[in-house]
Amino acid sequence: MNQIVLLFAVLAVVLIVIAASGFRVVRPYEKGLIEFLGRYQRTVDSGLRWVMPFVKRLIKVDMREQVVDVPPQEVITKDNVVVTVDAVIYFEATDPVKLKYNVQNFILAVTKLAQTNLRNVVGDLDLDSALTSREIINTKLREILDDATDKWGTRVVRVEIQRIEPPGDVTEAMHRQMKAERDRRALVTEAEGDKRARILKAEGVRESRILEAQGQAEAIKQVAEAERFQKETVAEGEARAIERVFAAIHSGDPTPDLIAIRYLEALQGIADGRATKIFLPLDTSGVLGSVAAIGEIFSERHSMMGHDEGARTDQGMMKPTTDQ
Repeated sequence: MNQIVLLFAVLAVVLIVIAASGFRVVRPYEKGLIEFLGRYQRTVDSGLRWVMPFVKRLIKVDMREQVVDVPPQEVITKDNVVVTVDAVIYFEATDPVKLKYNVQNFILAVTKLAQTNLRNVVGDLDLDSALTSREIINTKLREILDDATDKWGTRVVRVEIQRIEPPGDVTEAMHRQMKAERDRRALVTEAEGDKRARILKAEGVRESRILEAQGQAEAIKQVAEAERFQKETVAEGEARAIERVFAAIHSGDPTPDLIAIRYLEALQGIADGRATKIFLPLDTSGVLGSVAAIGEIFSERHSMMGHDEGARTDQGMMKPTTDQ
């Protein structure tokens, strides 16, 4: 009796252990695939799950984004240059069933697929385009891999080229070319700067001369204006003086004798010995008549003065006689 109880106790413990082994935990980033006797039955989400031991099996599929490192490989470019290229692929599972049952080793499959298509994409470009068109290579390779892995229940998020390394001699030649190009740009920049400096200097000299000429012209204009104003003022003063003299002459009612005397004084000033030619007015009949009249006056005065002097002499001579 005791042996039977002990046997049932052992069987109960074994059953409890077997039943406890059926509890499985599915993490939040995982999906669970339940198989019943080797056949897919259903997909379960995260949480505590119990599957019947020996009959059912729970397969966990990681749904997080994962990274695949594509090993370096040699690729021949369009211009027959051998370059070493490697890449990194980022993918995430979209269908755990396809990912589990449609491909045996997804990592190996996507790596080989990336290497093959990387050769094709880079092989269609020359070296310069391959070195400067990484974004184009990444986009083309991602589109190809995304289409190819769609039946595997994954989505290729992005593809990044880590390096494109040409041979050593090509790299050295590229460095020399780059150095020569930089030296050329430096010389061109220096020449452009020198040219610009000379242009600015010439423009400065030209503007300085223009401003100086404008200043001189303005000064000459101001001087001319001052001289004109001075001459106009003097002319106006002389005109007013002449008008006053003319008015004074007319108001004084000068006689022809006075006019003739002023005329002779003017002739004396004209014929001062410095002038080589003397121009007399054509209408000189009146003036000459006045001169003749003045001559007669002078003659009369001279004769009267001679007569007076003779009378005085006679009187002087007669006085002693009278005294005697």
